[in-house]
Amino acid sequence: MKRHRVRWLLWVPLFAFLLFLGLFARGLLRPADRTIGSKLVGQSMPDIALPAASMTRPGLVSGRATGRAGLINVFASWCVPCASEAPQLAALADAGVPIDGIAIRDRPEDLERFLGQYGNPYRSIGSDVDSRVQMALGSSGVPETFVVDRSGVIRAQKIGEIRPEDVPGLIAAVKALQ
Repeated sequence: MKRHRVRWLLWVPLFAFLLFLGLFARGLLRPADRTIGSKLVGQSMPDIALPAASMTRPGLVSGRATGRAGLINVFASWCVPCASEAPQLAALADAGVPIDGIAIRDRPEDLERFLGQYGNPYRSIGSDVDSRVQMALGSSGVPETFVVDRSGVIRAQKIGEIRPEDVPGLIAAVKALQ
């Protein structure tokens, strides 16, 4: 009887290893959502006073970010997903959705080249060279888009690029806040 018990104990390390391997594989196949949303959703926009990032658009100040429902798009010329969302931003602007931009850690010449290549749907673009306003908004990266109502309250946040299937929902969200 004692010998039988010893044989069973020899298999315990193998079972423990297989259990560990299974948990590891589960973590790889179904990672936890690590998206960090802004805590400002449902609250007023922070005070913004950014100088113009583009020679063709004014800078972004709190007064421009409020008064009318619209979008605040956090982007950068060096951001590949920002370039891929450009057609969707153009479609939103064509549909009458006001879009203000915040250019993150960008150089004016790079930004002008980006806007020349991908279009400029923005009514204003603020230059946030040190990401201070980006952090104040609770934005963790680029691109990110905030839906802001006409009184300056952030109503929703879109983390990541705007895709074609997102456009109707964003248009509806802004129109509902008008």
